[in-house]
Amino acid sequence: MKQVKGWWFGTTGKKLLHDDNRKIIIGKTHKIKGEIIPCKKGLHLSKRLIDALNYAPGPVVYRVVGSGIIIPHGDPVDKYVCSERTYIAGGIDVSDLLLLFARRCALDVIHLWDAPDVVIRYLKTGDESIKAIAWSTSWAVGDVGDDSWAARAATAARATARPISWAVGDVWAAVEAAAEASGTIMGDARTAGDTQNRRLTSMISRAIRRLP
Repeated sequence: MKQVKGWWFGTTGKKLLHDDNRKIIIGKTHKIKGEIIPCKKGLHLSKRLIDALNYAPGPVVYRVVGSGIIIPHGDPVDKYVCSERTYIAGGIDVSDLLLLFARRCALDVIHLWDAPDVVIRYLKTGDESIKAIAWSTSWAVGDVGDDSWAARAATAARATARPISWAVGDVWAAVEAAAEASGTIMGDARTAGDTQNRRLTSMISRAIRRLP
């Protein structure tokens, strides 16, 4: 494999992490010398945007190409570590899009849980004025028990309505819980993840195409 095209999320500082601090610029290629080790040393990316989201340290998304030494990681493979990574598009903060995406994923499975009306309204509208109410009401209804469908649907909804400033981890929690709930029905959470990936890729790709 000479190259692999994919996605990578960075932070709003637009610099490499782990004391590297090199600036990230569209069109630029970063290189790493020495042994490349998945999750320890190298420049990472994922072919699927949903997989990149799983590893995201922040909400700034890039379309990237990996080259040089390329090592696949995971079973099934969900990321690659490379000795070189070129940033070809993006560099935008997609915080709002990620939260919208998470709410849509939660809505996909909300019918599995007898959710309070205010929770459903928040998921549909994203109205910040009812977010705290949706959060508190979602817990006030009590434990949903051991029913994995309802429990995971509730988890997906609650993760999007946290009253504190949300993080990418909250988005991933919502998305993962929704995929697990869908996967319980379909017998394959990976298939649910594929559906989510198509939605997220469409949303992010449109945002990147709108860049000046």
